[in-house]
Amino acid sequence: MFRILSDASFKAVGAAQPKLLKDITSRQLHSAYDVAVVGAGIVGLATARELILRHPSLSFILLEKEKELAAHQSGHNSGVIHSGIYYTPGSLKARLCVRGATLAYEYCEKKGLPYNRCGKLIVAVEQEEIPRLKALYERGLKNNVRDLSVVDAKGIREREPYCRGIMALDSPYTGIVDWRMVALRYGTDFEEAGGAVVTEYEVNDISMVKESPAGSTEGMNYPIAIRDTKGNEVRCRYVLTCGGLYSDRLSQISGCSREPRIVPFRGDYLVLKPEKHYLVKGNIYPVPDPRFPFLGVHFTPRMDGSVWLGPNAVLAFKREGYKVYDFNVRDFADALSFRGLQKLVMRNITYGIGEMYRGVFIGAQVKILQKYIPELSLSDVLRGPAGVRAQALDRDGNLVDDFVFDGGVGDVGSRVLHVRNAPSPAATSSLAIAEMVADEVESRFSL
Repeated sequence: MFRILSDASFKAVGAAQPKLLKDITSRQLHSAYDVAVVGAGIVGLATARELILRHPSLSFILLEKEKELAAHQSGHNSGVIHSGIYYTPGSLKARLCVRGATLAYEYCEKKGLPYNRCGKLIVAVEQEEIPRLKALYERGLKNNVRDLSVVDAKGIREREPYCRGIMALDSPYTGIVDWRMVALRYGTDFEEAGGAVVTEYEVNDISMVKESPAGSTEGMNYPIAIRDTKGNEVRCRYVLTCGGLYSDRLSQISGCSREPRIVPFRGDYLVLKPEKHYLVKGNIYPVPDPRFPFLGVHFTPRMDGSVWLGPNAVLAFKREGYKVYDFNVRDFADALSFRGLQKLVMRNITYGIGEMYRGVFIGAQVKILQKYIPELSLSDVLRGPAGVRAQALDRDGNLVDDFVFDGGVGDVGSRVLHVRNAPSPAATSSLAIAEMVADEVESRFSL
């Protein structure tokens, strides 16, 4: 069980505690910590867990601006456990995904968390897609993806009776899980190992201080002050930030460049009506088109029994805006004024207009989905949930497809590490990412 303290109770321990889960009890927070982790999404939670398990004698605190943990990307995703097919052989993304999937399955087994290894088909519906599908197969083999095979039209029907295609990659090792449930379990591990969790703590300053905290007899052993928007302060020796949609702004606080810049892209899903769930057994994906920056719409069964279709990919007008009309002036101005986004849009103008059109007129989305399941009709679907992806862009409009770490300037830079970008599939790779980030922390800091 979690024991969560809000920022208000952090100032005056003993007040009524907010409850993330039932039967939560409070514990005394002390005033200074060896390591503070900012951001309680799945990457922050997994890394905090990894660090405290490696260094049980140190004190750790996890700071989260929301009332609950894993409230954004970690809780608004398709729930797929990816197997590592798509990524460049030998790349960090490929290695982390393949290892991460193995670790995720092992972790779920150990903790008794439900999952379903339902498999995935990547389906070619046009002859021109066959060479790309075969190249994807070779890539998957080089990445050591488990049990990957090529199947023909008959094999497609055997696995997905209502799906039609010419050829497909069959990845039985791909699965589904509730990633938010997994993330919360990481947090439980962290708390049970002695870590402190503070919610409703929105960080707006990370800086070196020149005096000891009030009442402290420990001198300047904790020279970093992390302050929030309500005036609260946490002192620590080292800071790790895993800010997701706000990773660039958290980095800027300690003097880093704003680039790569985070640009939010919203993905809107459709859902199959319950009486049509029989149409889909496992994940059904298109062959990715290298001309476009995203994978394309797909069919995804969920752990709750629902089936999601999509998503599209459109610019979000708010970094945490899950509805079409959610709008934030600063977020919108930041995105539109960024030269990198302007260049990306100009290179993909036709694709972008198409994505917006399909987001408004769901019949156009259904028409694409019918290429894979012809029996699907507009009356079979409803508008569903949405997620927002933190897409890192450089100034030339290129998607930043690798991990980016940063420190800061001056004295604070030697004690702060920012995870600037943890690209998809970060949930699948989360335990492997945590190992890598923990190694990076240990190489930079004297823990």
